[in-house]
Amino acid sequence: MNAQFPQIGDLGLAKGIDKAVLYLNVHYSSAFTLLKNILLAYVNFLQNILNWLPWWLFLLLVVVLGKKLRHSFWQGLALAGLVSLIGLVGYWQMMNETLAIVLAAVSISLLLGFPLGVLFSIVNDKYFLPLLDAMQTMPTFVYMIPAVMLLGPGKVPAVLATVVYAVVPLIRLTSHGIRHVDSAMVEAAQAFGSSRWQILWKVQLPQARATIMTGVNQTLLMAVAMVVTCSMIGANGLGMEVLIAINRTESGRGLIAGLCIVIIAVLLDRLTQGIGSKEGEQL
Repeated sequence: MNAQFPQIGDLGLAKGIDKAVLYLNVHYSSAFTLLKNILLAYVNFLQNILNWLPWWLFLLLVVVLGKKLRHSFWQGLALAGLVSLIGLVGYWQMMNETLAIVLAAVSISLLLGFPLGVLFSIVNDKYFLPLLDAMQTMPTFVYMIPAVMLLGPGKVPAVLATVVYAVVPLIRLTSHGIRHVDSAMVEAAQAFGSSRWQILWKVQLPQARATIMTGVNQTLLMAVAMVVTCSMIGANGLGMEVLIAINRTESGRGLIAGLCIVIIAVLLDRLTQGIGSKEGEQL
């Protein structure tokens, strides 16, 4: 008895996708080159700013932000102490490269994710959920292949791959926060003659601010989590250091670089949580 599952193949889907990517690469190479140059200039701009900042000024900014956002001078000092460890082990420059990629990806995710989250809260978002699920669960190497073919290896495909992976929580939580605002508040605004857009901007968004900031926080953390993966397509920084350590089976080197990535994640997490809690207190 034949126990094999009957097969029909992929019906030429794989070859069709390959031909489509090749067609885009041949006929629209100038457009992709322009996109690459714009994104590369943006990432380099952020990195130049970070490189320009003296280390002591960067640490001072961490202390000030920690004091302002976390309402504790000691928490700001603790965060600065953690960040200083990255410099002490010799990874300060790599930290700047990593932060530039993360900040570029997060800023683009905010520009895309917030409007899409608002849109999904207005329309029936159940039709878009499969797409969001696919973006978040699809192995990142799958969409890195066409990204590298169209844009070449380096920082740009790393930023785009990070955006695809990290933007989903912001879209989901923005939509969720707006749709789950207390219906009594919405009905009261309607009773006073507010338009749909007035209700959105003056009632729903302020009430959903804490949930939206949670989405921003998750987007930041997921962007940091992509650092090592992006190093596999030529993005320098701490992720590349981890990749080199893996290739050379140097456990200590990989662990130290990995802990530096954790410190960056902790810094961004605590500061964004502070923004969310501060805004929540103002409501």
